[in-house]
Amino acid sequence: MNSIAKRLAFQLAALICLVGLLTQDNDAAEKPNVLFIAVDDLNDWTGVLGGYPGIETPNLDRLANSGVLFTRAYCSAPACNPSRASLLTGVRPSTSGIYHNNQPWRKAMPDAVTLPQRFQAAGYRVWGGGKIYHGRFPDRPSWHEYLKRPGDPYPPKLPINGFRNTGHFDWGPVQVADAKMGDTIVTDWGIDFLKQKQDRPFFLAVGIFRPHLPWYVPQKYFDKYPLDKIQLPKVLESDLDDVPPAGKRMARLRDDRRFPDDESRRKAVQGYLACITFADAQIGRLLDALDASPHADNTIVVLWSDHGWHLGEKHHWRKFALWEEATRVTMMITAPGVTLPGGRCGRTVSLLDIYPTLCDLCGLEPPEAIEGDSLTSLLRDPQHAWDRPAITTHGRNNHAVRSERWRYIRYHDGGEELYDHESDPHEWKNLAGDTKHEAVKAKLAGHLPQVNVKGIKSRRK
Repeated sequence: MNSIAKRLAFQLAALICLVGLLTQDNDAAEKPNVLFIAVDDLNDWTGVLGGYPGIETPNLDRLANSGVLFTRAYCSAPACNPSRASLLTGVRPSTSGIYHNNQPWRKAMPDAVTLPQRFQAAGYRVWGGGKIYHGRFPDRPSWHEYLKRPGDPYPPKLPINGFRNTGHFDWGPVQVADAKMGDTIVTDWGIDFLKQKQDRPFFLAVGIFRPHLPWYVPQKYFDKYPLDKIQLPKVLESDLDDVPPAGKRMARLRDDRRFPDDESRRKAVQGYLACITFADAQIGRLLDALDASPHADNTIVVLWSDHGWHLGEKHHWRKFALWEEATRVTMMITAPGVTLPGGRCGRTVSLLDIYPTLCDLCGLEPPEAIEGDSLTSLLRDPQHAWDRPAITTHGRNNHAVRSERWRYIRYHDGGEELYDHESDPHEWKNLAGDTKHEAVKAKLAGHLPQVNVKGIKSRRK
């Protein structure tokens, strides 16, 4: 090859390379980014959901007001591992057999294409930090880069609440600055990512651990909620009297019995509130960084909590139950060009629906195995017709079916609960034994999973 031919060949190769780069840039410009924010153990105690009067969540509120807030969103399972595994694989617990926190989900679903992996396959830069999957099963193949959440500083003397054999069921302030907290460090990492120039679209997952137990955050967050102003949740003393035995066994009565009086309960509620407001502050820093970045106008933001939390309702503390407080979650989505500010959707939706929704919004084909439904129609019109109840599973063959009006629970032994949320938002009166509601029960029972896979062997804690 002579020098002229070599020069022409070099120029042609350079042109092809340039066209390829320009094509990549155009593809990146056309595909939206995703900021994926997970919050652990957050129920409806946010300003926009109104679960607790006077809660300070200005950043959750502003995110909700920038897009669509789902006011009847529910988890697939009221425990961290099965809930997160279900969301991130798109597969129900009853299909996968992942029902509890100590089951290695990837062993049950070795061929599952997770939500982050689907975005990797589409050419996205996929980074995760903090608690996205359950802590014991982070699934490194899901990430190009992953930051494990650092531990938090603990008070010098434990437990603060004085309970015996408390484990992490404890609360109280730590005398440190925000910068020392694990969630702050993860948020800093997310902020640094958002400051970077990107040569391709990204999927950035940031997992906030609080308000998960133990409720240890800096003093200033406790100071926002003076004990004499704390309001305890409404609890009916006889609330478990009409609950079947399988439901009663789910209630953590041993936790409820730890409290000697209402003063000690107020301290627990104070701890939960303080942790929510601390988490909200980190979310605000992350949103500020996005707003200040060149990605602000082309980034979908989805925020979700993995399940709800009881603070004494039905004499139960924690999650691990099929009632409203344990299963209702905080969930909101802002999608440029799709959502309008201030959207409120009262349809019953599931965390299972996030996977197909993000695929839909980003023009990706979802895997055939996923079992959720895209929420895009509701993002465009929050009042759009929707006749799909939300299903929550806790343990094998224990399910709750939540429609906009009703909650129906059926346990593995046939025990039932039925609550009418129009007249009984606290779920105080079990109507399952009332024959006039047989048609309602039958309709809701038609949505119960037909498959209840036997779970794989759990790992010991």
